[in-house]
Amino acid sequence: MDTSCLSTDSCPRLCGASILAVAVWLRAGKDGPEILSPGAATINPYIAVNILIVVGVTIMILGFLGCFGAMKENQFVLVLFFIGLILIRLLQVVAGIVGATNKSKTERALKETLQTNVHLLSATNGKLFQKAFSEIQEKLKCCGLINGASDWGNNFQYYYKSCECRGASDSSCTKYDGKTIYKQSCFSLIRCLFSRSLSIVIGLAFGLAAVEDKKI
Repeated sequence: MDTSCLSTDSCPRLCGASILAVAVWLRAGKDGPEILSPGAATINPYIAVNILIVVGVTIMILGFLGCFGAMKENQFVLVLFFIGLILIRLLQVVAGIVGATNKSKTERALKETLQTNVHLLSATNGKLFQKAFSEIQEKLKCCGLINGASDWGNNFQYYYKSCECRGASDSSCTKYDGKTIYKQSCFSLIRCLFSRSLSIVIGLAFGLAAVEDKKI
């Protein structure tokens, strides 16, 4: 029995597992729904991530398929394995292109979405959004969505604790309604975090496609 495939085909399976793990983390991570907001209906920032999930699963299957074909010396299975790898590489390039070409549009949609929803912070019926954003404030060390603490309106008295400066320098803090809070609003931080996550998707798609080319 030819056992060489146990080592030579391990790379595709590991690459597939790596792609799947990172893509699922980006797709289903607790920060995903807040950071990778779909924004406008015509722009879906999850397209590249979904493609990579399919790619990851398919690569793992192809890895076992290639091993089986090598062990059984089945030419038909090996041809399917080779064709599958070519299609996978095309999908990865498509994922990278989709992410790269839509990056500016997606960031613009994110800005429009946040600006549209800023009124929920001061509303009386937006408790779920307010609680979720309060946690984001505390994590990112910022206050308010666009204009700072004033975005909260009368609700500031209920959520000011997540805005309070704790161990920060004086230059990062300001006074508002008798409380010492973070001066910076959360919009720029959310945008940077979003942009970094999208760049990971793009880099992952192109980078792993190049790595797999070298391994064949």
